[in-house]
Amino acid sequence: MEQRIGKQTVELKNPVYIRAFAAIAGTKEQEGPLGECFDVTMPDSEWGEETWEKTESKMQKEAVRLAIQKAGLTSKDIGYAFGGDLLNQCIGAGFGLRELKIPFFGIYGACSTMIEGISLASMVVDGGFAQNAAAVTSSHFCTAERQYRTPLNYGGQRTPTAQWTVTGSGSAVVSRENGDVRVTHITTGKIMDMGVKDPNNMGGAMAPAALSTLCAHFQDTGYSPKDYDLILTGDLGTVGGEILVELMEKEGYDISKNYQDCGCMIYDLEKQDVHAGGSGCGCIGSVLCGYILEEMQKGRWNTVLAVGTGALLSPTSNLQGESVPGIAHAVRLEAVKKGESSCSI
Repeated sequence: MEQRIGKQTVELKNPVYIRAFAAIAGTKEQEGPLGECFDVTMPDSEWGEETWEKTESKMQKEAVRLAIQKAGLTSKDIGYAFGGDLLNQCIGAGFGLRELKIPFFGIYGACSTMIEGISLASMVVDGGFAQNAAAVTSSHFCTAERQYRTPLNYGGQRTPTAQWTVTGSGSAVVSRENGDVRVTHITTGKIMDMGVKDPNNMGGAMAPAALSTLCAHFQDTGYSPKDYDLILTGDLGTVGGEILVELMEKEGYDISKNYQDCGCMIYDLEKQDVHAGGSGCGCIGSVLCGYILEEMQKGRWNTVLAVGTGALLSPTSNLQGESVPGIAHAVRLEAVKKGESSCSI
């Protein structure tokens, strides 16, 4: 049965639900506007581990465990796990999930990884390859600074366009049954490169990718911005978000009334020194799994278009003078109406 509609979008034919979800965050994130929404708040940046990298692995492990527990399942019930992060060779996911003994796909989409994981998990479940699948991502401010920039004790000055890497993790269990939120469409993005070379302006580098994916989604599905209660990106920050709204308007789409960005939601931009907002795989991961899905369950939003945006750079590519390509993936989420069956047929 053909499930592809348009050029980049898949319409899921079987009921696919987000059955449960969990989010873990750091102390700075707990101090922000969404601080009460996370399942677990770490007491410090180490969380009892010897290194920040081990802490990030622990974040992913505990986020997946908690999501599975909230789903009323065990790790044996999960057919596949899709996990990734910003660390070299995705060691956050690889080391974090090794104890769970779940068939594992390591994925990388930079800060778009959470939506990439939900996309792939949904396809696997829709195709009948698994009854349940898990998606998980994470980021950690200290590991990202060490890998992408300079040691923390260097004390370098941050530019106004720079974003603060979120210390957080999000995990979702995707299932054929028993969920309050349904995944209906998946729009996979294309790599977009407009020649931006400043690694401290990731919002500007990623905005064209978000534009491309949003336009593809609307063209493929026939939906418009008015069909969504919320259009969510993660994480363009203030700079990229403003660019996206302007670019979308030039394409004939007004998203100004129902658009928000996870990088702007997770921190208090006036009181917390985060410059252009939050970033990192854990940004949309923790906001989506700690706040957005919960609010959909409560009836605040019925339809959400969640767009994960990622900057596909590395320290090596930056030092070699390469530009910063962007990628964006989108999933359409619908709240299951009260009284509507959420069981597969």
